[in-house]
Amino acid sequence: MKTWLPPVVFGVGGLALWQVLTVVAGVPSFLLPAPTVIAKQFTENFDRIVDAATATGTNALIGLLVGAVLGIVAAMVAVRFRLVEGLLTPLAAAAAAVPIVALAPLLNSMYSTTTETPRRMVVAIVVFFPMFVSTARGLRQVPQVHADLMTSYAAGGWQITRTVRLPAALPYLFTGLRIAAPGAVIAAIIAEYFGGLQNGLGSRITSAAANTAYPRAWAYVVGAMLVGLLFLAVVLILEQLTRRPRTILIRDIFGRSK
Repeated sequence: MKTWLPPVVFGVGGLALWQVLTVVAGVPSFLLPAPTVIAKQFTENFDRIVDAATATGTNALIGLLVGAVLGIVAAMVAVRFRLVEGLLTPLAAAAAAVPIVALAPLLNSMYSTTTETPRRMVVAIVVFFPMFVSTARGLRQVPQVHADLMTSYAAGGWQITRTVRLPAALPYLFTGLRIAAPGAVIAAIIAEYFGGLQNGLGSRITSAAANTAYPRAWAYVVGAMLVGLLFLAVVLILEQLTRRPRTILIRDIFGRSK
């Protein structure tokens, strides 16, 4: 309860205060709609929100998987070969420095706007940097005595990476995923602002706001928040599921050596 009760109480209290302030102060809906109004629009447009969230979530998921796999593989190669690390690290930093608002229109012009490819590429590029940095750092945290022990068993470099470095780097890998998962949803939504198929949350938010339907736009924003929370929850569940097997694996490898 100490973990989940404080944020729940804070969230409920914040919504109650939001409702009171918007009603008592008479805040116009185009500035800030009341939570009850947003909830009504969310209920009335639930099917459309689900369809839009499915389209955005699919792009975010595919981009997340591609970016995460590329980041992990690149980190493994970079840690294994110093020359590759010197080449990949500046490229990864450069990719992270490119803003989405510049990247999305460029990819839309390079690829057809009638496909989801540009949006998924934007997500993959955004995800690549935190996954590469976090995984590479985790792969380097293995104590030298563990690597020396595996070397004494005539294990090769890739075998050491697979059996020792990668399991030990899982906490860092999941740290990168906790950053990348919500970021993937944000990147997918922002990419939808710059043309292409009008089937995602980003385009629906823009369309509703352009038609001064601000409560409906906020309802789509709530849908985007739920998708981001879902992605984060899945990452946290996977992290919990891998924690015990990871501990057993490391204990099994080095416990036997004693």
